Amino acid sequence: MNTLFDKIWDSHVVQNVTDGPTQLYIDRLYCHEVTSPQAFDGLRARGIKCFRPEKIFCMPDHNTPTHDQDKEIEDEVSRTQVDTLARNAEEFGLAHFGMLNPKNGIIHVVGPERGLSLPGMTIVCGDSHTSTHGAMGAVAFGIGTSEVEMVMASQCILQQKPKSMRINVEGKLRPGVTAKDMALYLMSKLTTSGATGYFIEYAGEAVRDLSMEGRLTLCNLSIEMGARGGFIAPDEKTFEYIKGREYAPKGEEWDKAVEYWKTLKSGDDAVFDKELTFNAEEIEPMVTYGTNPGMGMGIHDSIPELDTIPEEGRESYLKSLEYMGFKPGQKLLGTPVDYVFLGACTNGRSEDFYAFASLVNGRKKHPDVTAWLVPGSWMVYEQLEKEGLIKFFEKAGFEIRQPGCSACLAMNDDKIPAGKLAVSTSNRNFEGRQGPGARTILASPLTAAAAAVTGVITDPRTL
Repeated sequence: MNTLFDKIWDSHVVQNVTDGPTQLYIDRLYCHEVTSPQAFDGLRARGIKCFRPEKIFCMPDHNTPTHDQDKEIEDEVSRTQVDTLARNAEEFGLAHFGMLNPKNGIIHVVGPERGLSLPGMTIVCGDSHTSTHGAMGAVAFGIGTSEVEMVMASQCILQQKPKSMRINVEGKLRPGVTAKDMALYLMSKLTTSGATGYFIEYAGEAVRDLSMEGRLTLCNLSIEMGARGGFIAPDEKTFEYIKGREYAPKGEEWDKAVEYWKTLKSGDDAVFDKELTFNAEEIEPMVTYGTNPGMGMGIHDSIPELDTIPEEGRESYLKSLEYMGFKPGQKLLGTPVDYVFLGACTNGRSEDFYAFASLVNGRKKHPDVTAWLVPGSWMVYEQLEKEGLIKFFEKAGFEIRQPGCSACLAMNDDKIPAGKLAVSTSNRNFEGRQGPGARTILASPLTAAAAAVTGVITDPRTL
């Protein structure tokens, strides 16, 4: 019996190339400003148009400032990229959600919340975190710029079919433990290369129990284990989430769609190339201590001692700790924090802000902490405003900014200064990822909130 991955993949195969890749049909292409300019130039040079323009959606997110979006972008490189995307979208007749458009935001937040990302789809974008959309029951993965051009020109892509892996997380997550902690825990067990060459299906009680927003967080981080992507079979929770959204099917089309979506699951006898099972009850709030997302540990643990690291990896291990200013055997609880960032395509959704607010309640931002709270889209921003959370956060000393990728990566104004330590809800902690010399600890919104109000790394469960 085929896996769900096989079902979706095989139903999108246009042709198999002998001893070569598969020509795969793509249902949705998302374009942002960083990886699309050369693709558009390629079309221009060949004198061709987009084959199916109605399948392509464009929006700037990486370079957008998170303040004064009504003014001209100060940074010249950012301004050029954002303006170029707007011109390209207009010239090629593509949907474009520009800055201050109510549909603008981080592309991986907007796709699901607008009902553009649907079960059974193949979805690509010139961005590795495209795997986020897998939470909708879609096969979604990041592609390179030349492949973006390929999809624009033909609505198809040449791809080698990945192997399949199922990760089961059984049991219940304990209170104060989130989807982000689950993802960081899996990465700490598999390492950043443990899923290389695979497409992951997440399953098990703890995965089914996650909200849709939690599932989006989990799938977002699949790429950090080396996987091509990760997804979750759609269920009633998925259908409930999609129903009534702007681009979702309506009326009779909706009934037909749901009937099909209900068939999207792996058979009881499906065989995976690899299968792993973990116990949800063993997961506690997680923090990273190094310079890749796989270097994570429970918040009460100590950084691994050098003799527990394989000999060939010790040099890079020590280099990583030296960059972070940490030592083997050190505990991170109580470590002073300079910056806190809530946002990104990993944790920039309404639920992430509710979690953060639940810990701030009755408390104030610590005076030594600079905190940036950045909604993932204007829809999220409006939701927070409607529920009075913007005023609530401001009263507690926080600043809510305008939507964008913000401090996830150093492509806009929101850079963490050199040497400063940030607790971040984003997805990567590489050297310089949040700014040259910046030091990043990845954590959940609850752990980030705990650091923001205490000024030090704190187990959120104690608050």
